[in-house]
Amino acid sequence: MSTVHDNLLHLRAFFQWLSKQPSFKTRLNYDDAQYFNMNEKDRRVAKTPRLKHVPTLEQVESALRGMPATTIIERRDRAAFAFALLTGARASALISAKLKHVNLETRHFYQDAREVRTKYSKTISTWFFPVGSFAESIVAEWVNFLRVEMRCLPDDPVFPSTLIEGGEQQKFEVSGISRKHWTSADTLRQIFRRAFSMAGLPHAHPYLRRHVLAQLGGELCKTAEQLNAWADNLGHNDVLTTLRTYGRVPDYKRQEIFDSFRREPNSEPETEKILKQIKDLLASKAGG
Repeated sequence: MSTVHDNLLHLRAFFQWLSKQPSFKTRLNYDDAQYFNMNEKDRRVAKTPRLKHVPTLEQVESALRGMPATTIIERRDRAAFAFALLTGARASALISAKLKHVNLETRHFYQDAREVRTKYSKTISTWFFPVGSFAESIVAEWVNFLRVEMRCLPDDPVFPSTLIEGGEQQKFEVSGISRKHWTSADTLRQIFRRAFSMAGLPHAHPYLRRHVLAQLGGELCKTAEQLNAWADNLGHNDVLTTLRTYGRVPDYKRQEIFDSFRREPNSEPETEKILKQIKDLLASKAGG
């Protein structure tokens, strides 16, 4: 049903465009494109989101700890996994990041839209999420290795592509890393697939780490200001985007919450405090 819905959207857009072309203005009306529509019942079915298996933070860290780090390629892949978790940056931003955009001292990743491929070409300042020191140590070790031992320049990529050269047996072989960026996010997806497979965990797409971080924010943030800061760190203009798109409570967590309701009496003052914070947050957004 969702495939039919998407195809109808494309058809409607095409015929809306066609109705404005000189040769078709007298033959097609703009409103005729509304024929490519589903009834309300089918539309609701088509737009119902599918349940996603979102890994826990512990599972992601387990996959990271199980990654090999013997060769330079393995070290790069492990650092890319760790950096993806630390920053929550989208794959396109990660593969286009340069060394000058990473500040280890302030734990900061400056996604400069003039050079980093961000969504909607938006410049984003991201401070490392509090996911533990292990991921930070991996990223720090890799960045320092590039700067000191490899003598990479500020404009060199944080995650260089693999260097392929002709070997002694007249075959192409991996000989290290280049000074070029990855050309696509396919390599990052393969890194995540291998890491979770080696850990014996269900495959998790790199994008799901943003869901992991959003859920972590829901646990750690206690004030509206903290929620806003967390959303900004993910590159969202509105905290409600974070809550609506990534903030879905996974089934296992929902079970824990409802079990806690049965064990613990309701705390009226705490409930009022939460409601007041939500009210203040919505009022600040409306005023902005």
